[in-house]
Amino acid sequence: MNKVSIISIGDELLIGQTINTNAAYIGEKLTALGYEVLKTFVVGDSKEDILIVLREAESISDFIFITGGLGPTHDDITRSCILQYFNTRLVFHEETFERIKKLFERRNIAMPEINRDQAMVPEIAKVIPNDYGTAPGYDIEKDGKRFFVMPGVPHEMKGMMESTILPDLKRLIQSKGIFYNQILLYTTGIPESALYSKLQDLYPLFEEVKVAFLPSQFGVKIRLSYRSESEELNLKKIKFVEEKIYERVGDYIYSNEKPAIEEVIGIILTEKKLKLAVAESCTGGLLCDRITNVPGSSNYFERGVVSYSNESKIQILGVNPETIKTFGAVSEQTAIEMARGVRNISNADIGLATTGIMGPTGATETKPIGLVFIGYSDKNREFAKQFNFADNRIRNKERTSQAALEILWRMLTGREVN
Repeated sequence: MNKVSIISIGDELLIGQTINTNAAYIGEKLTALGYEVLKTFVVGDSKEDILIVLREAESISDFIFITGGLGPTHDDITRSCILQYFNTRLVFHEETFERIKKLFERRNIAMPEINRDQAMVPEIAKVIPNDYGTAPGYDIEKDGKRFFVMPGVPHEMKGMMESTILPDLKRLIQSKGIFYNQILLYTTGIPESALYSKLQDLYPLFEEVKVAFLPSQFGVKIRLSYRSESEELNLKKIKFVEEKIYERVGDYIYSNEKPAIEEVIGIILTEKKLKLAVAESCTGGLLCDRITNVPGSSNYFERGVVSYSNESKIQILGVNPETIKTFGAVSEQTAIEMARGVRNISNADIGLATTGIMGPTGATETKPIGLVFIGYSDKNREFAKQFNFADNRIRNKERTSQAALEILWRMLTGREVN
């Protein structure tokens, strides 16, 4: 009794104007608790279509999650669909009305009369408070099945899930004696196919502990999961397979806790009391952005320089003009001098630099789109590593930032730079 369907409502989802991140979030969180997500529906702002999907979702699921269409405007029709589907009526919910009023008061804005209508909720619903917006959520039970209706605004939906729904569902599934555990191993610098090959002899173990490979441009996540009536047994089974995986590909696993490599790097830099400085050309500040997204990065990140032009590389970083003239701005030599230069001007312990051709223009016969050099400099070692990425500008920037962080992680942990 733990099967789930997710319904995302909105024309904007169907026509591609908005990416459906809500379904991904809900699916991930419920799977981590041990619920089985059977199906995700995307439906437009059509009452007839919404009612059809509700019937189908109820026929196959124990829990139905619905997001979108709870706003105050004419195209927000989810509430009226709920009224018709459950044959219920609206009632005024005083607590919700007070929440809405206080929200506008905090913003020092007069509350439009249309927002008062959002305090009218289905009579059969248990109201889920919205701490970040005006539309409340609904928790409706029918014939032993639960319907959770939430706004489509992602941070409002997540607030309801994390404060109210997920804790309740965690207690519920554990009370049934069902335990589900999973861990994620975060890898970098190795494609999915190579990872698959290195782990091939472990596949008999994967028949018991479920193993999934989840690739992206930032690396491949390996998910290990096990479901039983004992959490202790789950963790024991997962740990055994995890250790086997580490034996074979541990050199590529940067964490089994932190999803972002920049978080892991931040911890190491803090522990080692090292300062980092970055010089970016082709990534245009993306590398600095990722580093400074980590809370506490001011403890180890000294500065970042976006030296996009040749002149800025020379004037700010001290790159030798003859180096650029002889080898070009996109070269091993320039990348090393950029890393050395930013380290010198900042008195940091480590300098990291990026230079490359992101596309779609700028290529030559000898330097194609996707050619990248990443420079590294500390008091003991200086080098640059060459990469050849593809022809998509944005993905090239993302891959370059990841490659630079991987080099830094490897140097900090004493691993070989592949």
